[in-house]
Amino acid sequence: MEKKIGVFLQCQNRLARESIARILQKRSDIQVVHGRTATSASEEEIAGTNPDVVVLDSLQLLPEEEPVAPIRGLAESRVKRILIAMPDDPKHFLKAIRRGAVGYVLCDASASDVVAAIRGVGQGDAICPPHYVRLLFEYIALLATRYPNRQTKASIGLTSREQQLIPLIGRGLTNKQIAGSLNLSEQTVKNHVHRILGKLGIGDRLDVSEACETQLLGM
Repeated sequence: MEKKIGVFLQCQNRLARESIARILQKRSDIQVVHGRTATSASEEEIAGTNPDVVVLDSLQLLPEEEPVAPIRGLAESRVKRILIAMPDDPKHFLKAIRRGAVGYVLCDASASDVVAAIRGVGQGDAICPPHYVRLLFEYIALLATRYPNRQTKASIGLTSREQQLIPLIGRGLTNKQIAGSLNLSEQTVKNHVHRILGKLGIGDRLDVSEACETQLLGM
């Protein structure tokens, strides 16, 4: 017998959570392993139910402690996160991808669209609106060419070491991973990252590539 796709519903909206649960319970290949509100579900509780897919209805519910691992890490992660009822906003979409989502379903999607997305993510695919596929290609290409060059980084006061950290942060490496690659202590890397954010005038390490994204989206 084929294994069912285990789904953990972590939604702020109770109506959405209960409606999706009813829809999924009618599918023979999907099993709802739990449903919790945003505030009552911890990472430990989610992991304890051993889900294949976590369904969320808010970008804020994605883990915030560290940015996502490189693409290889996402591909190897067993638990996949999918966002539903999302705005048709390219900037919001790209931020969700950087935060580790592998599924992005718009707010006007039908029930069958949501079920198909959950099945796709559960089987290892990445799901997004068709008109965002080209955006992803352009964004990845842009990241390869649009990081500030050495002269630009120096002009805003970044030291040589801080300049060295910029592409590593942009790749989604954690402080621990950066420390290991540069033979530094994790606390030293943390201090450097804090100073970089201050010099760039941003509050989130995920926004290091914001200037690249702004050029891409014309915002």
